[in-house]
Order: sequence, then C-alpha cells, then structure tokens
Amino acid sequence: MNMAAQPPADKRDESDRGESDRNEGCRRGFLEDVIRGLSELQKTLPCKYLYDEAGSELFEQICKLEDYYLTRTEAQIFSDHLAEMAQAIGPDAVIIEPGAGNCAKAEPLLASLERPAAYLPMDISPEILLAARRRIHTHLPNLDIHAGVGDFTEDETWAAQPPMEARRRVIFFPGSTIGNFDPDQARGLLRAFASRLNKGDGMLIGTDLDKDPVILERAYNDSEQVTARFNKNLLTRINNELGADFDLSRFAHRSFYHPLRCRVEMHLVSLTRQSVSVAGRAFAFLEGETIHTENSHKYSLAGFRDTLRSTGFVPIRHWSDSSSHYAIHFAEVH
Repeated sequence: MNMAAQPPADKRDESDRGESDRNEGCRRGFLEDVIRGLSELQKTLPCKYLYDEAGSELFEQICKLEDYYLTRTEAQIFSDHLAEMAQAIGPDAVIIEPGAGNCAKAEPLLASLERPAAYLPMDISPEILLAARRRIHTHLPNLDIHAGVGDFTEDETWAAQPPMEARRRVIFFPGSTIGNFDPDQARGLLRAFASRLNKGDGMLIGTDLDKDPVILERAYNDSEQVTARFNKNLLTRINNELGADFDLSRFAHRSFYHPLRCRVEMHLVSLTRQSVSVAGRAFAFLEGETIHTENSHKYSLAGFRDTLRSTGFVPIRHWSDSSSHYAIHFAEVH
C-alpha cells in the first residue's frame, strides 16, 4: 500500500466524524418526518424515503415490468430523439441531475453531447452514486463527475456542488419525478430549479401524460407484485433504521387513480386494528386506515407548458410517443 497516498490520521478521523455527523443528521431528519407524518389525520410518509438501496433496486425491477409502461416509453422517446435533445442542449454543457439514482438515463445523453463539461448527479444513496460514477467513467473517462449525496429539495445538497457559473447548465429531470409532487409543490420545485440557473440555461424534464385509468392503475398494481414489495419496503426501512415494529403482514399495498386530482395515489392499508411503535412512540391504526406514501400526478401537454411558463421557464419544444402516453420537454430560463 502506498501510504503517501493516504490522508493524515487526524484528517481521516475528521472525515469519519463528518460522515458520522451526516449519517446521524439524515437519521434524525428521517425520524422527524416519520413521526410528523404518522401523527397526521391522514397518515403520510414522504415518498423520497422509498428509495433507499433496497427500494432503488426494487424500483429498477418495476421499470422492467410489462405493466409499467413509463420507463419503456420514455426510453423509446430518448432513443428516437436523443440527437435532437443533444442539439438543443448544445456543446460544453454542465448536466445536473437531481434524484439521479443509478444515472442510467443520463449516460446515453452524456455520450451524445458535444464536449460535456461536467455531470453533477444528486441522490440520497451514496452507494448507488458511487457505483454509477465508476460505471460512467469506464465509458466517458474524461468526463468531470461531481456526485452530491443528499436530498435535492434541500439547499445544502445544491450548495455542496462546485460552481459552474461560466458554463451553460441544464437540469436533467427524467422519470416523471415531477409527478410525485403536488401541483403547488411542483411549481415551487420548478421555481427553485429556475433560481439556480442563469438566463438561457435549460431543463430537460419528463412528464407522464393523463390517459386511460385502466392503463394507469395496471402500472401501479403490477401482476408480479413488485410495486407492493417496493411500497412495503418503506416499513422495513423504518423498522431497521428507527427501531420500529411494523408487522408487514398486517399491511397491504393499494394504488388507485384519482380522476379529479389527475393522479395515482399509493397507500399502505392496515389490515387490522393495531398499534405500532416507532422509536418508543406508539401510533394507533384502525382497520382499513392507510398511510399515504406516494402520488404520481399526470399532466396534459398544454397544462405542463403553462406550469413551465409560470415558474420562470420558456417551453422550447417537446417530444412524445405515438400514443401520447409520455412527454419529454426542453425549456430555458427566461
């Protein structure tokens, strides 16, 4: 081992303490969100906590299911129009991807760009980001990658990214992630995105479009029950990380389309009257009571263009599939 390449012991200790402090801060925030959500009249849990390492792996399985059209449709749109998207982004761009996961969607885009300056993925899972960075470097060894571990809705995660003010920056937000936010929250997030960019910078964003409820409900209640395992994994995570005692056999997955709100809702249903303890605090459940874990809002093309205009962006163009199930939009900050 080349000891000269190792940081001094005190620096390593300082780094370890910093990592420990970050982990404890994440756990504390997780606990606060769980306690707050389970204390509400309609019990809720933030959907971002679905995506720990196990949850992310399950979501990757969901994306490969026949019932789950979103990933397959989006991938086809990218495949058909990647050159046009790269041209819209232009040369020497910095690509910023909030909620990057395994970065698999960004990789072909990065490879299609002319001299991409840097790639800045953000995700709450450091293991997934590290593996993705290694994989991308094997194909794009000269690409500057700065992985940011944290919640992309938090200012601290963005503040940790290196400044790239002199470069054209483009936020890459695929996967219909914007649909997980209520309309007011989505507009707030898009305004925050616009505020972190300069005039003329861009955003490439995916939206699932409103369609036949049968197609929507089948996508979120797959026949192989992978989505059910994904949803219930959140309870496993709370048990493991927060000392809770959820009995997963006493909860069931339920997803349904809400036509007035244009969204699919995902819930965990208590199958019996019961009490659950989280970090020593008890929460009572009635039979049939639910924990609301995720929303997936669906947009019309015109409606999302209006949303972009109201949040500091100018819609430039969009790409869709032949069935108009999904769309990818490119917009710029005005």
